[in-house]
Amino acid sequence: MENPIIAKHIFKVTEKTYITPHYIRIKLKSEDDIAFDQCTPGANNKIFIPPAGQTEVQFASFDSEKGEWVMPDESVKPLVRTYTHRGIDPQSKEISIDFVNHGDNGPASAWARNAELQDQLGVAMKIRPTKLYTEADWYFLIADATAIPVLCCILESLPLEAKGYMVVEVPSEADIHPEVTHPGFEVHWVINSMPEMGSQLASITKQIPIPSNKSRFAHIACEYSTVKELRSYFKDELQWTKEEFYAFSYWKAGIAEDHSAKERREEKNA
Repeated sequence: MENPIIAKHIFKVTEKTYITPHYIRIKLKSEDDIAFDQCTPGANNKIFIPPAGQTEVQFASFDSEKGEWVMPDESVKPLVRTYTHRGIDPQSKEISIDFVNHGDNGPASAWARNAELQDQLGVAMKIRPTKLYTEADWYFLIADATAIPVLCCILESLPLEAKGYMVVEVPSEADIHPEVTHPGFEVHWVINSMPEMGSQLASITKQIPIPSNKSRFAHIACEYSTVKELRSYFKDELQWTKEEFYAFSYWKAGIAEDHSAKERREEKNA
């Protein structure tokens, strides 16, 4: 299998909107043509965040004389995090990324909270379509706040006649997301102001009746321990096949993304 082409661009902030108190949507525009036309909204990307005190993104540069890539100085080297495209418009050279506002503790949240017009953000994407779900008669979507962008993209891409159930965790009632909606889905909102201290997503999910006479697909995206428990539930207890569910942890409580990435990948392949 060929490795996918990776496109990397620098974008500037053109609009910033609080969708809910804990959800910030940043619209960004590139001065160059963006090669994201083959990419799927809801797919993961890498964002490159300028360090504190900086507003411009410094990518590695290629030294043609030495024939090697030169990394930017540590003082301006961007921080890299994994996020999700909420929207892509190659014609207008614009993308949208939604950020969970959890204060200035994490670099991505801090950047979004403090972002101003024309501030820069680097974004890299694998140039390929991404399959977010398997077609089925009934869908089961389980998500915490970090997975609402992909959840919305799935709902928007499903036909109106699709049927399913959602269990969605948000920090407060004011954060019940207006875009988490589909005429064929019921939704159970879970309010949890401190998800890092634990979640009821798994226990509530296990109480939901699942149709036995329909083809089904579950998409699970939340904190590591919840994903691990639900993977065991669907795989071992319900005996669902790997084609019938997808489970991935976007974060692990108490550990920064770049320090938990290896463990989260291993859990995904368990």
